[in-house]
Amino acid sequence: MLLVLVSVFAFLSLKYLPVAEFTAIAMITPLVITLLATILIGEEVSVQRWMLLLGGFIGALMVVRPGGQQFGWPMLLPLGFVIANATFQLVTSQLAKVDHAGTTHLYTGAVGALVMSLAVPFGWQTNIPWQWWLVLVVMGSCSSLGHFLLIKAYSHAPVAVLTPYLYGQIGFAMLGGWLLFSHVPDLWALVGISIVACSGVLGTCTSARMKLSAAVGDPAG
Repeated sequence: MLLVLVSVFAFLSLKYLPVAEFTAIAMITPLVITLLATILIGEEVSVQRWMLLLGGFIGALMVVRPGGQQFGWPMLLPLGFVIANATFQLVTSQLAKVDHAGTTHLYTGAVGALVMSLAVPFGWQTNIPWQWWLVLVVMGSCSSLGHFLLIKAYSHAPVAVLTPYLYGQIGFAMLGGWLLFSHVPDLWALVGISIVACSGVLGTCTSARMKLSAAVGDPAG
C-alpha cells in the first residue's frame, strides 16, 4: 500500500511539475529516512552525515522556494511522496533483514497490482498506440528491477549508508527533462540541485572512508 501511495503521489506531482524540480524536492526523502531510522529503529548517525543531509534539505528548499513565484499547491504533492517513500523504504529495510528479497518483491508487486487494478475501469482509454504500451512495459520493468535491487541493498547495508545514493537521481532527471521535454531549470533551481547532488556525493565518500577505516582497524575481519 505504501508503494501504491508513492506511485500515486509521483504521477500527480509529475502532472504539474517538471521532472528535475520534482526529483530535487523528492530528495528530501533521505533526510526523512535517516530521521525515522534514528527515532524508530535506533540507528546511529554521525554528525557529519547529519550535516550532509541538512545540506541536501537546504538545496531542496532552494528548488521549492516557499513564498516565491514558483511556489504553489502542486509543490505540496512531492511532500506526500516523500513521507510515503521514506516510510516504505524504512519498512523495506527491516523486511530485508528477515525475509528473502524475492519474497518481499513478489508480495509488494502483487498487492500493488491488485489495488491499482481497481482504478482501471475509471481511467481506461481505448485505441492506445503500441508505442505507449512499449513505454509502459519498459517503465514497469525498470521499476521492478530497481525495487528488487533496493531490497537486496538493504539486506547488506543500513539505511543511513544507502540513502545518499538516492541523490544520483537528480542528474538523470535533469537529463531526461531536457531531452524529452526541453525543460531547463532556472538558476536558483540549478544551484539547489547542485547542492543536493554534492551532499549526496560527499555522503557516499564518507561511507567509503568509514568502511576503509574499519577494514584497516580490523584486519582479521
